[in-house]
Amino acid sequence: MKLPFYQIDAFTNKIFGGNPACVVPLKEWLPNSTLLNIAKENAVPETAFFIEHGERFHLRWFTPEIEMDLCGHATLATAHCLKTQMNYPKKEIVFETLSGDLTVAMYDEMYHLDFPSRMPIASELPKSIKNSLNIMPKEVYKSRDYVLVYDTEEEIASIQIDRQIFDQINLNPGGVIVTAKGDNVDFVSRFFTSQASILEDPVTGSAHCSLVPFWAKRLDKDQLHAFQISERRGELLCLNKKDRVILSGKAKTYATGTLYLD
Repeated sequence: MKLPFYQIDAFTNKIFGGNPACVVPLKEWLPNSTLLNIAKENAVPETAFFIEHGERFHLRWFTPEIEMDLCGHATLATAHCLKTQMNYPKKEIVFETLSGDLTVAMYDEMYHLDFPSRMPIASELPKSIKNSLNIMPKEVYKSRDYVLVYDTEEEIASIQIDRQIFDQINLNPGGVIVTAKGDNVDFVSRFFTSQASILEDPVTGSAHCSLVPFWAKRLDKDQLHAFQISERRGELLCLNKKDRVILSGKAKTYATGTLYLD
């Protein structure tokens, strides 16, 4: 069996930036074990698989370890694949996913993802996370992910994780977000996942489902500009709505090819 694939860098306007995702169109679903093995072999943070379903698309996301409930950058990458590689004619795409229907609108040379809002609430920090950090947060919250709030962007850039301690906790499908007000943008963040082959995710759209409502409330503004300051770095323009967030960004195709599964 041969399958086409596309590797796309999301939430960036240049290759080698943002977050890489592989996108694999399918005619029918393969066994979950095969999908997971493809994701392992691709060795990028997420591999997206989709099937055309009438006027919509059924979309699933896999890390090299598990199937995810929500992934922003691989959704953006899939929309970019449909638009630029498969000549999808419409300005809006609806994806059916584990997190419900997700809409991506395409205009002004950007992709605009309509995602669920996940306001985090005050929480206690597990010891295995606390003891793995070189800098302690000022506040701790939790939704799907733990959200650790710091005073400065410099602190976010300086955070180091002791992986041996960090991996003692299983957060799947969640992770740990560290965030602070930005020096030149509204807020910055980084994202870490325990027990994963890729410790730090370069740009995490799903994390902004919590970051956007949190910072919108704290800064008293609904339009927000964010950087995820990993080594690859990503940029998001965000809009806070009542129970949704709009995450906007760009993407670049890095590679196209064929998967041989025989």
